[in-house]
Amino acid sequence: MEQELSCGLSPIVGLRFSIHPMADNFIEIIKGALREADTSNVWMHTDDVSTVMRGKQLHVFDTAKAIVLYAAKTGAHVAFNGTFSIGCPGDSAGDVYLEKDDILLNEPQIREFKQYVSSQFALYPMNNPDYMSVIYKEVDRAKERGVFNESMHYASGLHGEIHDVFSFLEESFTHARSEEYKHLVMTVNMSINSPSHKGGA
Repeated sequence: MEQELSCGLSPIVGLRFSIHPMADNFIEIIKGALREADTSNVWMHTDDVSTVMRGKQLHVFDTAKAIVLYAAKTGAHVAFNGTFSIGCPGDSAGDVYLEKDDILLNEPQIREFKQYVSSQFALYPMNNPDYMSVIYKEVDRAKERGVFNESMHYASGLHGEIHDVFSFLEESFTHARSEEYKHLVMTVNMSINSPSHKGGA
């Protein structure tokens, strides 16, 4: 714990996530997705509750999308819950992965996968007194990108093709922080292959 609570700011992006397949073989689906995705560009550690991932922003989003897609392609109803963070004081474990180049290792293998996703996200621009205007701007951006679904308490709904949704989330994660307010947290919940989805492919 001391390492994670040390001082200083790092450009490293962190993600703590859990995948919940609604299937009897959930262990096989989770481990299969983690094994099939190329995770060599990120620092990862899995415990009995969740997995934490750290690295460059583009690699964290690339790897996360791959893991979700590999779990979803089994056809099982899958839920994904993740918390992205950047600029957190003391978030330094895995800093060596910032030296990786910018070549995406998963995108070439997954770009042809088509998958509808229903999702919710929430932004927390830490210490920014004008946080609501930041959030409103990103909701407007979601509408412009065609992935906005609905307004709701404590989150905003997104839906559409998973590549479009992940692209928006990464873009929003970039725009919602600034040089003055570097610490940003974003929560994301996804539901894939749910029997309750309407109009999804």
